[in-house]
Amino acid sequence: MPEKVEIPLRELKTWLEEEGAPALEPMRAEAKNLLNDFKSKVNELSESCEKLLDDSEKEMLKSSPKTYRRARTAYKFARDVLETADGIDIPESVTYERLQALCGELETTFASIGQERAHSFRQISPYFIFDRRRFDGALKKAVDSLKALRDFLSHGYTPAKAFEGSLILTDKLLSSLDELDVIEKRKILEESRRRAAEKRIDETERRLASIEGRAEVSELAKIDEEVDELEKELKRDMRYLQKPFLKFQKLVQGPGYQLPLDETKKLNQYIKSPFEALAIEEKGYPKLRTVLQGLEDAMAKGRLKLKRSRLDRAREQIDRILNKNSIAPLHERCSRAFSRRRELSSSEAVVVSQKRRQQLEEDLNELRKRKNLADSRLAVHERTHRTELENIERQKKELENAVSEITHRSIEIVL
Repeated sequence: MPEKVEIPLRELKTWLEEEGAPALEPMRAEAKNLLNDFKSKVNELSESCEKLLDDSEKEMLKSSPKTYRRARTAYKFARDVLETADGIDIPESVTYERLQALCGELETTFASIGQERAHSFRQISPYFIFDRRRFDGALKKAVDSLKALRDFLSHGYTPAKAFEGSLILTDKLLSSLDELDVIEKRKILEESRRRAAEKRIDETERRLASIEGRAEVSELAKIDEEVDELEKELKRDMRYLQKPFLKFQKLVQGPGYQLPLDETKKLNQYIKSPFEALAIEEKGYPKLRTVLQGLEDAMAKGRLKLKRSRLDRAREQIDRILNKNSIAPLHERCSRAFSRRRELSSSEAVVVSQKRRQQLEEDLNELRKRKNLADSRLAVHERTHRTELENIERQKKELENAVSEITHRSIEIVL
């Protein structure tokens, strides 16, 4: 088994040129000769056009009714073909791709010239016979020269095509490596941004923990938890009054039932915020008693449209509150918690801490958004990086196989 030849990728093109020079140079020289021959034939075509252009212009100057229109057609045809011929660009360097593209363009160009020739020569015949013969001869030589170039490209230049294909694959692989380098730099930058965001998040969370650990703030947090529990307990103890309160609210808003303004406001407060409504009541919660008495009166008069079971449960709960003081202990706890929370919330230390905490929480949310964005971008870069690595590996194997085939050696490319 032949030993593998290791070649650095960036030296591969030079190595290939040296390896392929003995076979490539004669082919490129032949292609160059064919191009030069074609170029000379195009020049002959241009000269025939210039001759037809001069002769037709002289005939037009005679203003003969018999020949003027034909001379004008010949002049326009010669001018258009001359412009087309002058626009043909012959490449200096020879490669299969350039020659392939050139032949395709020229075949289209000469097909167009042939169609225009057939159309125009019918109109100017039988005049300008020598000019037409000269043009036809030059056009045939150019077309034959192009055909010879195409035949050589299809058969004689085939071995060089493989070498040039390897050079193209080399450039593509080098370009992919450059792109991989760009992706890695973007990935490193995004990782740096994510680490910076994580560091600031940690610092902000420590500051928040420090604020929340202060005595007043800590006590306020405990009071808030207590309030949450009291709200749940109050909701549970007054659960059978929620629906009747809503029905009663609609009733007193209409003209069918009158309730004093203070009692109406208290009713609305018990619907929206029952904890606060009860907490600010005086001992014995007189306003709640008045609202309940009004509710009881409306129920007795049949003014509330409720199911019988709902009415019975509501009456039982009203009786427990009015006659058995069932929520008296809860009222006392609510009042105490409400007063302490209001006292703590208005203290200078807590106000300052809350403002600082609010700012830190806003900063923390913004930092988390930045980190999430960095995570998202980093994930995209990592996927792109993996895809590009796979692409590079595929291109590397393809290039190694191509070079091994044309050089008959076992090749390993070092990236």
